[in-house]
Amino acid sequence: MSGLILALDVLDGERALEIIEETRASLTYVKVGYPLILSAGIKVLEKISQLIPVIADLKVADIPNTNRLICREAFEDGVEGIICHGFTGRDSLEACIGVSREFDGDIYVVADMSHPGASAFFPDISAKICDLAVELGAEGIVAPANHPERLKEIKKIIKGLKLICPGVGVQGGSILNAVLAGADYLIVGRSIYMDKNPKIAAERIKKAIEEADERSRVFRGR
Repeated sequence: MSGLILALDVLDGERALEIIEETRASLTYVKVGYPLILSAGIKVLEKISQLIPVIADLKVADIPNTNRLICREAFEDGVEGIICHGFTGRDSLEACIGVSREFDGDIYVVADMSHPGASAFFPDISAKICDLAVELGAEGIVAPANHPERLKEIKKIIKGLKLICPGVGVQGGSILNAVLAGADYLIVGRSIYMDKNPKIAAERIKKAIEEADERSRVFRGR
């Protein structure tokens, strides 16, 4: 069963909490990144974590010691998972995963991205990043829903790690194609929080994911 993650890239902390209250019945996680953290302060992670599980989208990509400090701060504020880069290498990613185990938390590793510029670099290193994430025991991989052909290749490599996928909605990704390609969670932002009724938008997308899951099961059963 695929789930829905809300990418809450708003700048107002109070509005963020309102949107979560409106939509959380349809969500598995909320993904909180730099826009909200920098505008509302890092303690917004703690506030949101009291309402729903949070994945902190920090794209952690530094030397091992700095990575440890960043991850520890986020986990201490109650997040369940953190998104990190893998291109910085074994020691840096290992530092993130080491801290996650202290808090019984999760690390999701970026193996590819959904914007056009990502195609200049990520296709050449994506498989290596996935192999490293599997070897070190990451929880999951981040890869683009709007490139289902890449998802299929990544899914073959990651050996049961969760596949969480941005790129649905405004960026053009198809829910059905992403689910058929192996997405475990779809990350949706603007199509929900910019809608005049975020609650209804989230319900609509959740229903579409459920329908895609059913079609995927039928397809696999053939």
